[in-house]
Amino acid sequence: MINLLGQFNCKADTKGRVMLPSVLKKQLAPVLNSGFVLKRSMFQHCLELHPMEYWNDISKQLREQNSFEKANNTFFRIYTAGLTPVEIDGTGRLQIPKNLVEFAGIGKEVVLTCSAGFIEVWDKESYEKAIDVSDEEVAKMVEDAMGGKKPKENELP
Repeated sequence: MINLLGQFNCKADTKGRVMLPSVLKKQLAPVLNSGFVLKRSMFQHCLELHPMEYWNDISKQLREQNSFEKANNTFFRIYTAGLTPVEIDGTGRLQIPKNLVEFAGIGKEVVLTCSAGFIEVWDKESYEKAIDVSDEEVAKMVEDAMGGKKPKENELP
């Protein structure tokens, strides 16, 4: 599993190509030749760029579910809607297909933000709105997500 860090402001050209910053390309170097999967996010109007090895782990989890159950079958269809294998070209650009550009409302200004082993691809204005939450909301999210976990020995809280 690759550990990705950072948030990057980028530009998209009229063909939906985004130049990856060199810092991010260096982090992706171990998986660049394996390719990526670009998909719609389930919770936001953004995209998710998954290294192929990470996607293969997710795909395995999906295959372990019973596809003969209607709810599972519907979930698979929705979860994989717009799923597209992509590569980073020789100049370090990511080509975003038109249907995914439209789904995420990608304009000229793009934010790439690393999140749990994959990269979210946002239209900058949409991203700014998504993270515009009150201090109280942030505190509640942190408490809900991490409050019940006790740090392990030698781990910072």
